[in-house]
Amino acid sequence: MVRLRLDLAYDGTEFSGWARQPGRRTVQGEIEQALGRILRLGEPAQLTVAGRTDAGVHARGQVCHVDVPEGSTAELNGNRGPLSVDERLAALVRRLGGVLPPDVRVHRVSVASEGFDARFSALFRRYAYRVSDAVGGVDPLRRREVVWHNRPLDDGALNAAAARLIGEHDFAAFCKKREGATTIRELQRLDWVREPDGTLVATVVADAFCHSMVRALVGSLLAAGDGRRPVEWPGEVLGRAVRDSGVHVAPAHGLCLEEVGYPPDAELAARAEATRRVRTPAGSAAVDAALEDE
Repeated sequence: MVRLRLDLAYDGTEFSGWARQPGRRTVQGEIEQALGRILRLGEPAQLTVAGRTDAGVHARGQVCHVDVPEGSTAELNGNRGPLSVDERLAALVRRLGGVLPPDVRVHRVSVASEGFDARFSALFRRYAYRVSDAVGGVDPLRRREVVWHNRPLDDGALNAAAARLIGEHDFAAFCKKREGATTIRELQRLDWVREPDGTLVATVVADAFCHSMVRALVGSLLAAGDGRRPVEWPGEVLGRAVRDSGVHVAPAHGLCLEEVGYPPDAELAARAEATRRVRTPAGSAAVDAALEDE
């Protein structure tokens, strides 16, 4: 078997999230079906992804891996005779572009470095959340990626509230509970910038995220940013480590996975092993829950 790394992007609007679900259109389902068709795989492809995005969430910098039989890419040689590995993988990208629907694109396929695991080798995930508080609403051309907030937002209040959440904490107050999953995360960055067109963009970086965490954090910060809550409130909610009915999960379409970061090749296997130990304290059955993403 050979492990391939896929770098991809998608508009999550019409998808029921990343993960394969019977009877539903998902990003994983579309890509696995396309790979099976192109490579003529006897068994369905099984993708492992860095961040399992929820329904409606977008991705610009998603990463996944798949293990395929070593000779499967020979199907891509065509009529020109044997191709090099790089040429076959470039041909695979072109073929995927012709088979996949227009709301998902695979930009690059490469042979994964030894020890690479798209999920467990990752050092960080970087998300962006986009909000407009324009009086007239969101630019129609950006309505699929920008959420309209119908109250004026104070940039300073947003950042003051965000600063209280940075660091390693138990984010149980901002996560949907999963059996056997830890809710301790290291939030490495959370800040807001107003772009020239007035759109507010939150950059959120952590080693990993539990389910709904980014959108719950954003929801609490918006309440502080528009004055409905004091800037101390999100930090107080964090400290209580239990779900607060006052925290409203922000809409999915404002969220985009922008980047997944990995260590140097020589450290990939060690990083994956360390992550498995930290994220699955209850044993292997908790693996999926422990790394559930947005």
